[in-house]
Amino acid sequence: MDTVPDEKIELPETDGPLHERLAVAVEQLIGERRYRPGDRLPTHRVLARQAGVAIGTVTKALDLLGSRGILRGEVGRGTFVNDVRIAPVDGGTVDLSINGPPQVIPEDMFKAAADRAMRACLALPHGGYADQRGTPAQRRVLVDWLARTRLRLAEDDVILTIGVQHGVHLAFQDRLGASPVIATEGATYPGAIAAARSLGMQMVPVRHDGEGMEPGDLDRVLVATQAKTVYLTPVSHNPIGFETGEERRRDLLAVIEKHDAWIVEDDIYSVYSTRNAPTFKDLAPERTYYLNGLSKCLTPLLRVGLIAPPQARRSAIMRALRAQVWGAPPYGVEMGCGLIELGADPIVASILRKEAKARIALAQRILGLDAVPMPEGAPHLWLPMPAIRAERLARRASEQGVRLTPPDSSFVGGECAGGVRLSIMATTSRDDLERALRVVAALRDEPEEMIV
Repeated sequence: MDTVPDEKIELPETDGPLHERLAVAVEQLIGERRYRPGDRLPTHRVLARQAGVAIGTVTKALDLLGSRGILRGEVGRGTFVNDVRIAPVDGGTVDLSINGPPQVIPEDMFKAAADRAMRACLALPHGGYADQRGTPAQRRVLVDWLARTRLRLAEDDVILTIGVQHGVHLAFQDRLGASPVIATEGATYPGAIAAARSLGMQMVPVRHDGEGMEPGDLDRVLVATQAKTVYLTPVSHNPIGFETGEERRRDLLAVIEKHDAWIVEDDIYSVYSTRNAPTFKDLAPERTYYLNGLSKCLTPLLRVGLIAPPQARRSAIMRALRAQVWGAPPYGVEMGCGLIELGADPIVASILRKEAKARIALAQRILGLDAVPMPEGAPHLWLPMPAIRAERLARRASEQGVRLTPPDSSFVGGECAGGVRLSIMATTSRDDLERALRVVAALRDEPEEMIV
Protein backbone atom coordinates (compact mmCIF):
# COMPACT_ATOMS: atom_id res chain seq x y z
CA MET A 1 0.00 0.00 0.00
CA ASP A 2 1.03 3.65 -0.36
CA THR A 3 2.38 5.24 2.81
CA VAL A 4 2.72 9.01 2.75
CA PRO A 5 2.61 10.33 6.32
CA ASP A 6 2.82 14.10 5.99
CA GLU A 7 4.97 14.72 9.01
CA LYS A 8 8.51 15.75 9.75
CA ILE A 9 11.32 13.19 9.65
CA GLU A 10 13.73 13.76 12.54
CA LEU A 11 17.38 13.13 11.64
CA PRO A 12 19.73 11.79 14.35
CA GLU A 13 21.97 14.47 15.82
CA THR A 14 25.33 13.16 14.67
CA ASP A 15 28.27 14.45 12.66
CA GLY A 16 27.87 11.93 9.84
CA PRO A 17 27.03 12.75 6.21
CA LEU A 18 23.47 14.00 5.71
CA HIS A 19 22.41 11.07 3.52
CA GLU A 20 23.62 8.55 6.15
CA ARG A 21 21.66 10.35 8.85
CA LEU A 22 18.55 10.29 6.65
CA ALA A 23 19.08 6.57 5.95
CA VAL A 24 19.22 5.92 9.70
CA ALA A 25 16.00 7.91 10.21
CA VAL A 26 14.13 6.02 7.46
CA GLU A 27 15.36 2.67 8.82
CA GLN A 28 14.12 3.71 12.25
CA LEU A 29 10.67 4.47 10.80
CA ILE A 30 10.65 0.99 9.27
CA GLY A 31 11.60 -0.49 12.64
CA GLU A 32 8.74 1.44 14.25
CA ARG A 33 6.35 -0.08 11.67
CA ARG A 34 5.47 3.34 10.23
CA TYR A 35 6.60 1.81 6.94
CA ARG A 36 5.85 -1.92 6.78
CA PRO A 37 7.17 -4.63 4.45
CA GLY A 38 5.53 -4.10 1.06
CA ASP A 39 4.72 -0.42 1.65
CA ARG A 40 5.65 2.09 -1.03
CA LEU A 41 7.64 5.01 0.34
CA PRO A 42 6.66 8.61 -0.36
CA THR A 43 8.22 10.20 -3.41
CA HIS A 44 11.72 11.62 -3.20
CA ARG A 45 10.22 15.11 -3.25
CA VAL A 46 7.92 14.39 -0.30
CA LEU A 47 10.71 12.75 1.70
CA ALA A 48 12.98 15.71 0.98
CA ARG A 49 10.32 18.10 2.29
CA GLN A 50 9.67 15.98 5.39
CA ALA A 51 13.38 15.73 6.22
CA GLY A 52 14.34 19.26 5.17
CA VAL A 53 17.03 18.05 2.76
CA ALA A 54 17.73 18.15 -0.97
CA ILE A 55 16.25 15.55 -3.33
CA GLY A 56 19.77 14.37 -4.15
CA THR A 57 20.32 13.58 -0.47
CA VAL A 58 17.15 11.46 -0.48
CA THR A 59 18.38 9.58 -3.55
CA LYS A 60 21.71 8.76 -1.88
CA ALA A 61 19.99 7.69 1.35
CA LEU A 62 17.56 5.36 -0.41
CA ASP A 63 20.35 3.92 -2.56
CA LEU A 64 22.25 3.15 0.64
CA LEU A 65 19.25 1.35 2.14
CA GLY A 66 18.73 -0.47 -1.14
CA SER A 67 22.33 -1.73 -1.10
CA ARG A 68 21.63 -3.23 2.33
CA GLY A 69 18.48 -5.01 1.14
CA ILE A 70 16.12 -2.89 3.22
CA LEU A 71 14.47 -1.20 0.22
CA ARG A 72 13.90 -2.14 -3.41
CA GLY A 73 13.17 0.07 -6.39
CA GLU A 74 10.69 -0.93 -9.09
CA VAL A 75 10.85 0.92 -12.40
CA GLY A 76 7.81 3.10 -12.90
CA ARG A 77 6.34 2.18 -9.51
CA GLY A 78 8.60 3.64 -6.82
CA THR A 79 10.56 2.46 -3.79
CA PHE A 80 9.25 -0.33 -1.55
CA VAL A 81 10.12 -1.76 1.86
CA ASN A 82 11.51 -5.28 1.83
CA ASP A 83 10.90 -7.81 4.59
CA VAL A 84 14.46 -7.95 5.96
CA ARG A 85 13.82 -9.73 9.23
CA ILE A 86 16.41 -12.22 10.32
CA ALA A 87 14.90 -15.69 10.06
CA PRO A 88 13.88 -17.05 13.45
CA VAL A 89 16.05 -19.87 14.76
CA ASP A 90 14.83 -23.45 14.91
CA GLY A 91 12.05 -22.97 12.37
CA GLY A 92 10.07 -20.33 14.22
CA THR A 93 11.54 -19.98 17.70
CA VAL A 94 11.83 -16.39 18.93
CA ASP A 95 15.08 -16.18 20.89
CA LEU A 96 14.93 -13.74 23.82
CA SER A 97 17.86 -15.36 25.61
CA ILE A 98 20.71 -13.44 23.94
CA ASN A 99 21.20 -9.99 25.41
CA GLY A 100 22.62 -8.11 22.45
CA PRO A 101 21.62 -5.18 20.25
CA PRO A 102 20.29 -5.58 16.71
CA GLN A 103 22.60 -4.80 13.83
CA VAL A 104 22.03 -1.16 12.81
CA ILE A 105 25.39 0.09 11.52
CA PRO A 106 25.25 0.99 7.79
CA GLU A 107 27.02 -1.58 5.63
CA ASP A 108 29.19 1.00 3.91
CA MET A 109 30.44 2.18 7.31
CA PHE A 110 31.40 -1.40 8.17
CA LYS A 111 33.27 -1.69 4.88
CA ALA A 112 35.12 1.58 5.48
CA ALA A 113 36.05 0.51 9.03
CA ALA A 114 37.27 -2.87 7.77
CA ASP A 115 39.50 -1.18 5.20
CA ARG A 116 40.94 1.13 7.85
CA ALA A 117 41.47 -1.80 10.21
CA MET A 118 43.33 -3.80 7.57
CA ARG A 119 45.67 -0.92 6.76
CA ALA A 120 46.28 -0.12 10.43
CA CYS A 121 47.01 -3.75 11.32
CA LEU A 122 49.42 -4.24 8.43
CA ALA A 123 51.39 -1.26 9.71
CA LEU A 124 51.69 -2.59 13.29
CA PRO A 125 55.24 -3.63 14.25
CA HIS A 126 55.35 -7.39 14.93
CA GLY A 127 51.60 -7.65 14.37
CA GLY A 128 50.88 -5.74 17.57
CA TYR A 129 52.63 -8.19 19.89
CA ALA A 130 54.70 -5.36 21.35
CA ASP A 131 51.60 -3.57 22.69
CA GLN A 132 49.84 -6.10 24.90
CA ARG A 133 47.64 -3.45 26.52
CA GLY A 134 46.69 -1.95 23.13
CA THR A 135 48.62 0.59 21.11
CA PRO A 136 48.63 4.21 22.30
CA ALA A 137 46.51 5.15 19.27
CA GLN A 138 43.92 2.44 20.02
CA ARG A 139 43.69 3.42 23.68
CA ARG A 140 43.40 7.10 22.71
CA VAL A 141 40.36 6.40 20.51
CA LEU A 142 38.64 4.45 23.29
CA VAL A 143 39.36 6.96 26.06
CA ASP A 144 38.14 9.76 23.77
CA TRP A 145 34.95 7.74 23.19
CA LEU A 146 34.49 7.31 26.95
CA ALA A 147 35.15 11.01 27.54
CA ARG A 148 32.31 11.86 25.14
CA THR A 149 29.91 9.29 26.50
CA ARG A 150 30.77 8.38 30.09
CA LEU A 151 33.90 9.43 32.04
CA ARG A 152 37.38 10.81 31.60
CA LEU A 153 40.36 8.47 31.74
CA ALA A 154 43.95 8.80 30.57
CA GLU A 155 45.44 6.49 27.95
CA ASP A 156 47.65 4.91 30.60
CA ASP A 157 44.59 4.13 32.75
CA VAL A 158 43.19 1.51 30.38
CA ILE A 159 44.12 -1.99 29.26
CA LEU A 160 42.27 -3.48 26.30
CA THR A 161 40.54 -6.83 26.75
CA ILE A 162 38.68 -9.40 24.68
CA GLY A 163 35.33 -8.02 25.79
CA VAL A 164 34.00 -7.13 29.22
CA GLN A 165 33.66 -10.82 30.21
CA HIS A 166 37.45 -11.05 29.98
CA GLY A 167 37.74 -7.91 32.11
CA VAL A 168 35.46 -9.39 34.77
CA HIS A 169 37.69 -12.46 34.99
CA LEU A 170 40.85 -10.34 35.24
CA ALA A 171 39.38 -8.19 38.02
CA PHE A 172 38.08 -11.16 40.03
CA GLN A 173 41.39 -12.96 39.68
CA ASP A 174 43.19 -9.88 40.96
CA ARG A 175 40.93 -9.76 44.03
CA LEU A 176 41.27 -13.44 44.92
CA GLY A 177 44.20 -12.76 47.24
CA ALA A 178 42.19 -10.25 49.28
CA SER A 179 39.24 -12.61 49.79
CA PRO A 180 37.61 -15.44 47.81
CA VAL A 181 34.17 -13.93 48.50
CA ILE A 182 32.36 -11.47 46.18
CA ALA A 183 29.24 -9.56 47.23
CA THR A 184 26.61 -8.93 44.56
CA GLU A 185 22.85 -8.92 44.08
CA GLY A 186 20.84 -12.11 44.50
CA ALA A 187 20.61 -12.35 40.71
CA THR A 188 23.50 -11.18 38.57
CA TYR A 189 25.27 -11.49 35.21
CA PRO A 190 25.76 -15.20 34.39
CA GLY A 191 29.23 -14.49 32.99
CA ALA A 192 30.32 -13.04 36.33
CA ILE A 193 29.01 -16.14 38.12
CA ALA A 194 30.96 -18.33 35.68
CA ALA A 195 34.15 -16.29 36.19
CA ALA A 196 33.86 -16.53 39.97
CA ARG A 197 33.29 -20.29 39.85
CA SER A 198 36.23 -20.85 37.53
CA LEU A 199 38.47 -19.09 40.06
CA GLY A 200 37.07 -20.97 43.04
CA MET A 201 35.44 -17.81 44.40
CA GLN A 202 32.06 -17.59 46.13
CA MET A 203 29.36 -15.04 45.34
CA VAL A 204 27.10 -14.02 48.21
CA PRO A 205 23.74 -12.24 47.74
CA VAL A 206 22.88 -8.72 48.87
CA ARG A 207 19.25 -7.54 48.96
CA HIS A 208 18.25 -4.95 46.37
CA ASP A 209 15.41 -2.55 45.68
CA GLY A 210 14.49 -0.42 42.67
CA GLU A 211 17.78 1.51 42.84
CA GLY A 212 20.18 -1.35 43.40
CA MET A 213 21.89 -2.84 46.41
CA GLU A 214 20.56 -1.85 49.81
CA PRO A 215 23.45 -0.22 51.73
CA GLY A 216 22.29 -1.63 55.06
CA ASP A 217 22.26 -5.19 53.78
CA LEU A 218 25.61 -4.71 52.06
CA ASP A 219 27.02 -3.68 55.43
CA ARG A 220 25.59 -6.84 57.00
CA VAL A 221 27.00 -9.07 54.25
CA LEU A 222 30.48 -7.55 54.39
CA VAL A 223 30.58 -8.06 58.16
CA ALA A 224 29.28 -11.63 57.99
CA THR A 225 31.41 -12.87 55.08
CA GLN A 226 34.53 -10.67 55.20
CA ALA A 227 34.08 -10.15 51.45
CA LYS A 228 36.51 -7.60 50.03
CA THR A 229 35.05 -7.30 46.54
CA VAL A 230 31.67 -5.90 45.46
CA TYR A 231 30.52 -6.58 41.89
CA LEU A 232 28.11 -3.93 40.57
CA THR A 233 26.34 -3.24 37.28
CA PRO A 234 24.82 0.16 38.08
CA VAL A 235 23.16 0.87 34.69
CA SER A 236 20.53 -1.53 33.37
CA HIS A 237 21.62 -4.16 35.84
CA ASN A 238 21.75 -7.60 34.30
CA PRO A 239 19.25 -9.19 34.82
CA ILE A 240 17.22 -7.04 37.25
CA GLY A 241 17.28 -3.88 35.14
CA PHE A 242 17.59 -0.96 37.58
CA GLU A 243 19.80 2.14 37.27
CA THR A 244 21.54 3.29 40.44
CA GLY A 245 21.37 7.04 41.14
CA GLU A 246 24.12 9.22 42.58
CA GLU A 247 22.86 9.30 46.17
CA ARG A 248 22.63 5.51 46.36
CA ARG A 249 26.07 5.15 44.79
CA ARG A 250 27.57 7.41 47.44
CA ASP A 251 25.75 5.51 50.21
CA LEU A 252 27.09 2.20 48.90
CA LEU A 253 30.57 3.63 48.55
CA ALA A 254 30.53 4.74 52.19
CA VAL A 255 29.81 1.15 53.26
CA ILE A 256 32.46 -0.25 50.92
CA GLU A 257 35.10 2.17 52.19
CA LYS A 258 34.15 1.39 55.80
CA HIS A 259 35.06 -2.26 55.21
CA ASP A 260 38.06 -1.50 52.95
CA ALA A 261 36.44 -3.45 50.11
CA TRP A 262 36.98 -2.75 46.40
CA ILE A 263 34.54 -2.44 43.49
CA VAL A 264 34.31 -4.19 40.14
CA GLU A 265 32.11 -1.80 38.12
CA ASP A 266 30.59 -3.40 35.02
CA ASP A 267 29.40 -0.43 32.93
CA ILE A 268 28.70 -2.32 29.70
CA TYR A 269 25.15 -0.91 29.44
CA SER A 270 26.17 2.72 29.98
CA VAL A 271 24.66 3.67 26.60
CA TYR A 272 21.22 3.37 28.23
CA SER A 273 21.98 5.64 31.21
CA THR A 274 19.52 8.49 31.78
CA ARG A 275 20.36 9.57 35.34
CA ASN A 276 23.85 10.95 34.62
CA ALA A 277 25.21 9.73 37.95
CA PRO A 278 29.00 9.70 38.35
CA THR A 279 30.59 6.30 37.93
CA PHE A 280 32.15 4.52 40.89
CA LYS A 281 35.44 5.03 39.03
CA ASP A 282 34.81 8.79 39.24
CA LEU A 283 33.97 8.57 42.95
CA ALA A 284 36.66 6.13 44.09
CA PRO A 285 39.29 5.56 41.37
CA GLU A 286 41.78 3.78 43.62
CA ARG A 287 39.36 1.07 44.73
CA THR A 288 37.45 0.56 41.45
CA TYR A 289 38.10 -1.71 38.49
CA TYR A 290 36.10 -0.04 35.71
CA LEU A 291 34.87 -2.18 32.79
CA ASN A 292 33.25 -1.19 29.50
CA GLY A 293 33.17 -2.33 25.89
CA LEU A 294 31.64 -2.09 22.43
CA SER A 295 29.46 -5.20 22.16
CA LYS A 296 26.29 -3.70 23.70
CA CYS A 297 26.57 -0.12 22.43
CA LEU A 298 27.98 -0.63 18.92
CA THR A 299 27.77 -4.19 17.61
CA PRO A 300 27.95 -7.69 19.12
CA LEU A 301 30.32 -8.60 16.29
CA LEU A 302 33.11 -6.88 18.23
CA ARG A 303 34.20 -8.36 21.56
CA VAL A 304 36.34 -5.34 22.37
CA GLY A 305 36.52 -4.21 25.97
CA LEU A 306 38.67 -2.32 28.41
CA ILE A 307 39.56 -2.46 32.07
CA ALA A 308 40.71 0.56 34.05
CA PRO A 309 42.05 -0.94 37.29
CA PRO A 310 43.27 1.00 40.30
CA GLN A 311 46.69 2.40 39.49
CA ALA A 312 48.35 0.18 42.10
CA ARG A 313 47.04 -2.95 40.32
CA ARG A 314 47.90 -2.16 36.69
CA SER A 315 51.11 -4.18 36.66
CA ALA A 316 49.38 -7.21 38.18
CA ILE A 317 46.57 -7.00 35.61
CA MET A 318 49.14 -6.78 32.81
CA ARG A 319 50.93 -9.88 34.09
CA ALA A 320 47.64 -11.78 34.16
CA LEU A 321 46.76 -10.56 30.65
CA ARG A 322 50.07 -11.77 29.25
CA ALA A 323 49.61 -15.15 30.93
CA GLN A 324 46.12 -15.59 29.45
CA VAL A 325 45.98 -14.10 25.96
CA TRP A 326 48.99 -11.73 25.58
CA GLY A 327 46.63 -9.01 24.38
CA ALA A 328 43.41 -8.27 22.53
CA PRO A 329 43.61 -9.25 18.82
CA PRO A 330 44.45 -6.02 16.97
CA TYR A 331 42.09 -6.44 14.01
CA GLY A 332 38.93 -6.42 16.15
CA VAL A 333 40.25 -3.48 18.14
CA GLU A 334 41.05 -1.57 14.96
CA MET A 335 37.57 -2.34 13.58
CA GLY A 336 36.03 -0.86 16.72
CA CYS A 337 38.29 2.17 16.59
CA GLY A 338 37.48 2.66 12.91
CA LEU A 339 33.73 2.58 13.53
CA ILE A 340 34.11 5.11 16.34
CA GLU A 341 36.26 7.41 14.20
CA LEU A 342 33.72 7.16 11.37
CA GLY A 343 30.94 8.30 13.72
CA ALA A 344 29.04 5.04 14.15
CA ASP A 345 28.63 5.20 17.93
CA PRO A 346 26.27 8.22 18.16
CA ILE A 347 24.18 6.82 15.30
CA VAL A 348 23.83 3.45 17.02
CA ALA A 349 23.21 5.03 20.44
CA SER A 350 20.37 7.16 19.07
CA ILE A 351 18.70 4.16 17.43
CA LEU A 352 19.16 1.82 20.41
CA ARG A 353 17.77 4.29 22.95
CA LYS A 354 14.73 5.08 20.85
CA GLU A 355 14.05 1.43 20.04
CA ALA A 356 14.61 0.29 23.62
CA LYS A 357 12.14 2.87 24.91
CA ALA A 358 9.50 1.70 22.42
CA ARG A 359 10.10 -1.96 23.28
CA ILE A 360 9.97 -1.36 27.03
CA ALA A 361 6.62 0.40 26.53
CA LEU A 362 5.38 -2.53 24.41
CA ALA A 363 6.43 -5.04 27.06
CA GLN A 364 4.90 -2.97 29.85
CA ARG A 365 1.58 -2.86 27.99
CA ILE A 366 1.43 -6.55 27.05
CA LEU A 367 2.61 -7.79 30.44
CA GLY A 368 0.40 -5.35 32.35
CA LEU A 369 3.24 -3.92 34.43
CA ASP A 370 2.44 -0.87 36.56
CA ALA A 371 6.05 0.30 36.44
CA VAL A 372 9.43 -0.70 35.02
CA PRO A 373 12.90 0.17 36.40
CA MET A 374 14.07 2.10 33.31
CA PRO A 375 11.05 3.47 31.40
CA GLU A 376 13.28 5.48 29.07
CA GLY A 377 14.66 2.26 27.64
CA ALA A 378 16.70 -0.81 28.54
CA PRO A 379 17.83 -3.91 26.64
CA HIS A 380 16.16 -6.35 29.02
CA LEU A 381 13.28 -6.63 31.47
CA TRP A 382 13.06 -8.70 34.65
CA LEU A 383 9.94 -10.52 35.78
CA PRO A 384 10.47 -11.46 39.44
CA MET A 385 8.86 -14.68 40.63
CA PRO A 386 9.78 -17.71 42.75
CA ALA A 387 12.70 -19.62 41.25
CA ILE A 388 10.77 -22.85 40.66
CA ARG A 389 7.99 -20.96 38.86
CA ALA A 390 10.57 -19.14 36.72
CA GLU A 391 12.10 -22.45 35.65
CA ARG A 392 8.70 -23.85 34.72
CA LEU A 393 7.75 -20.73 32.77
CA ALA A 394 11.01 -20.83 30.80
CA ARG A 395 10.46 -24.49 29.96
CA ARG A 396 6.85 -23.94 28.88
CA ALA A 397 7.83 -20.90 26.82
CA SER A 398 10.42 -22.99 24.99
CA GLU A 399 7.73 -25.55 24.18
CA GLN A 400 5.69 -22.73 22.60
CA GLY A 401 8.53 -21.30 20.52
CA VAL A 402 10.01 -18.65 22.84
CA ARG A 403 13.53 -19.20 24.12
CA LEU A 404 14.39 -17.48 27.44
CA THR A 405 17.59 -17.27 29.45
CA PRO A 406 17.73 -20.22 31.87
CA PRO A 407 16.66 -18.59 35.16
CA ASP A 408 19.17 -20.52 37.26
CA SER A 409 22.07 -19.11 35.21
CA SER A 410 21.77 -15.74 36.99
CA PHE A 411 20.80 -17.04 40.44
CA VAL A 412 23.15 -16.23 43.34
CA GLY A 413 20.75 -16.66 46.26
CA GLY A 414 18.21 -14.98 48.49
CA GLU A 415 14.44 -14.75 48.61
CA CYS A 416 14.15 -12.02 45.95
CA ALA A 417 16.49 -13.55 43.37
CA GLY A 418 14.06 -15.64 41.34
CA GLY A 419 12.75 -14.41 38.02
CA VAL A 420 12.87 -14.45 34.24
CA ARG A 421 14.91 -12.09 32.07
CA LEU A 422 13.41 -10.98 28.76
CA SER A 423 16.05 -9.74 26.31
CA ILE A 424 13.71 -7.43 24.43
CA MET A 425 16.35 -6.14 21.99
CA ALA A 426 17.34 -9.64 20.88
CA THR A 427 15.01 -9.86 17.89
CA THR A 428 15.11 -7.50 14.91
CA SER A 429 11.33 -7.68 14.46
CA ARG A 430 8.92 -6.02 16.87
CA ASP A 431 6.22 -8.36 15.58
CA ASP A 432 8.27 -11.35 16.78
CA LEU A 433 8.86 -9.62 20.10
CA GLU A 434 5.15 -8.94 20.54
CA ARG A 435 4.30 -12.56 19.78
CA ALA A 436 6.89 -13.77 22.30
CA LEU A 437 5.68 -11.35 24.98
CA ARG A 438 2.10 -12.55 24.55
CA VAL A 439 3.25 -16.14 25.06
CA VAL A 440 5.11 -15.15 28.23
CA ALA A 441 2.14 -13.13 29.51
CA ALA A 442 -0.25 -16.04 28.99
CA LEU A 443 2.05 -18.51 30.73
CA ARG A 444 2.75 -16.14 33.61
CA ASP A 445 -0.98 -15.68 34.22
CA GLU A 446 -1.84 -19.38 34.21
CA PRO A 447 -2.76 -20.84 37.59
CA GLU A 448 0.34 -22.43 39.06
CA GLU A 449 -1.08 -25.92 39.02
CA MET A 450 -1.46 -25.68 35.23
CA ILE A 451 2.24 -25.00 34.68
CA VAL A 452 3.52 -28.55 34.43
